[in-house]
Parts: sequence; C-alpha cells; structure tokens
Amino acid sequence: MNIARFGRKAPLIGVALAATLALAACGSNSNGTSTPAASAAASIACASGTLTASGSTAQANAMSAWIKAYQTACSGATINYGGGGSGAGVTQFQQGTVDFAGSDFALSATQQPAADARCGSGNRAINLPMVAGAVAVGYNLPGVTGLQLSAATLAKIFGGQITKWDDPAIKADNPSATLPSTGIQTYHRSDGSGTTYNFVNYLSHDAKADWTYGVNKNWPAPGGQGAKGSSAVAQGVKSTVGGIGYFELSYATQNSISTAKIGNGMGAFIEPTTANVVSFLSKATVVGTNGDLALAFDFTNTDPSAYPAALVTYEIVCKSGNKSAQLPLIKGFLTYTSSLAGQGILDSNGYVKLPAALQQQVSSAVATLA
Repeated sequence: MNIARFGRKAPLIGVALAATLALAACGSNSNGTSTPAASAAASIACASGTLTASGSTAQANAMSAWIKAYQTACSGATINYGGGGSGAGVTQFQQGTVDFAGSDFALSATQQPAADARCGSGNRAINLPMVAGAVAVGYNLPGVTGLQLSAATLAKIFGGQITKWDDPAIKADNPSATLPSTGIQTYHRSDGSGTTYNFVNYLSHDAKADWTYGVNKNWPAPGGQGAKGSSAVAQGVKSTVGGIGYFELSYATQNSISTAKIGNGMGAFIEPTTANVVSFLSKATVVGTNGDLALAFDFTNTDPSAYPAALVTYEIVCKSGNKSAQLPLIKGFLTYTSSLAGQGILDSNGYVKLPAALQQQVSSAVATLA
C-alpha cells in the first residue's frame, strides 16, 4: 500500500450548481464565483472539443470558476458540468455517459469493478482529490449563538435519541447558554451524497458508542426530514425554528445560518474555519495505489484545532482507456484544475486548496492519463 503524508495549505467549501456552464467574461459570475481569468490564462494549455461531467454539488462553484477560466482562455473548448450529487455522478461515469465524475467519496470496493469496466478491458478508474472543505452543522435557534455540540451529542440528535434543545446532554456541552425547550427537527440528505458519507464518517469515528448506523452515502439513521441536495437541507434548517442539518459551509454563509462548534477527537469544540480544516487535512494519508490518490482521514489527529468533519471531492476518471477524442481536453482541463493557478482560485470561492505535496501528486497523476 502506498501511504504518503502531505502538508498544509488553505480555505473552505462548495455550493450547488447543476447545469451546463458556458463561456463567461472575467470577474465574478452570476453564481457568485470569482475567477482571476487573466492570470490563469497564462498557465492554461488549451485543448479543443467537448467534455461532459457531473456529480458532486459541493464542488460546483469551483467547477464554475474553473470552467469559466478555461473556456475564456480556450475558445475551442466546451465543458459541461451538471450536479445531481456524488452518487448520481458515479453511476453516470460507470454507465459511460460522462467523461469524468465529481464525487465526495472515493470509489468503494463494490463500485470499482463497474468503473474499471467503463474504462475498457485491463484499464482502471482512479480517484483524484481536487477540492477540499468543511461540512458544517447549521442550526436555527433564535437567541442562541456559539452553540457547541460534541460528537456524541450530535450522534444522539441525528439518531433521534435527543429531541429537545434543552436536553441535559446539550446543556452539558453549553453550560453558559440559555437553551429553549423547542423540539429538534433534524434535516439530512435524501439523495446519495458524499456530504452525508463524510458527516457520518466523522460520527462513526468520534462517537463510536453512540453512532450505531455505520457509514453510508445514503442517510442510514431512522427519523428526521430528508431533502434532496445540500441547498434543500439548508433551506429546511433556515425555515424551521429548532432545525439542524449538515451541509457545506458555503450554504450556511450564503443563507446566514448559524453553525455549531463541533467536538473533535481531542474533546475540543472547533469552528469550521479554513485554518481548522487545514489542521485536520494535514494528517490525511494517500491510501490508493498505482496512480489512485484516495485519501484516509486521521480522526486520531492530536491537533486540538483540527476540524474533523472535512470533505474532499475527487474527480473520478479513467487512468487509461479514455476516448481519444476527449483525452486532450480531459488532460488539459484537469491539468489546469490541479495546477497552482487552478488551485489558487479556490480561496476566493470558499474552498480549501490541496496541500502542496498532494497538489503535486495530483498534477503528476493527471499527466499520466491515457
């Protein structure tokens, strides 16, 4: 097994966009993304043709900015990215209807064979981490700020064991807060989601005794209110006094939803800030082999500032076996997104750059695509 540690870098997460993204001018686009296209153009090696991709909505604003910059520099390129969620993206990749897919979780052992088969006999599909950020826990509790929730308390809330905001467990996490007896309404993703996968992965590691529902891209616990897409989960929380849900941080920012400090492996309550996400990601390891860069998070991270509900979006692509007509554009575009220039536009769009060593590994892997 090839395990490589990588070092630090910077800022936070994505939002929803599920449409064809077309050529746009420099500056900020209608989705609020910011693209320094003029400086990016100098580092882009253009290819022509058309690509279709889909999947993760978490990385949609990053894709919007990248596509805008690439198409501005390369008039012969058309790149279409539709959202739909990580699960749908993986399925479409396996079926061969998209050239690459965005997924907030690496291919599982059960998904890998169909993904490999899509690439052709003897070829492999690989996971290339491209975008990172935080999964925030948003809540709607007027008059309550600075809410702190341990992993055990979150597990009981989302598992249905805690149903009132003045429950003793929440009071214990917030000894100075005045908590109402308002009922708790949890919101979760109703669709297959990498956001769900990463959130319950955190609970399964840091609240082992209280989260008994395992790790899955589909919400595994009983009860609660399901909503399709992070945007709908955020809207559910925003419109419901007593509501709580999980979604990429940008949804909380855009909708003015309060976010909780959550407990990490050291027992500290941590805000979903750039620096705190970086503290957690700095201990991740590459566990893939032969060009696959799937990551494993270290939930035993001893950094007391590490924010443990982190998310990494992968581009799932054929290592070899790509269609000859699409290969130059696949390599050209992913070379740009994984470059220093491509990663450099993530800061202004609310994401976290890949740590430097990992960024170099991804760039090297893209160069070998065939």
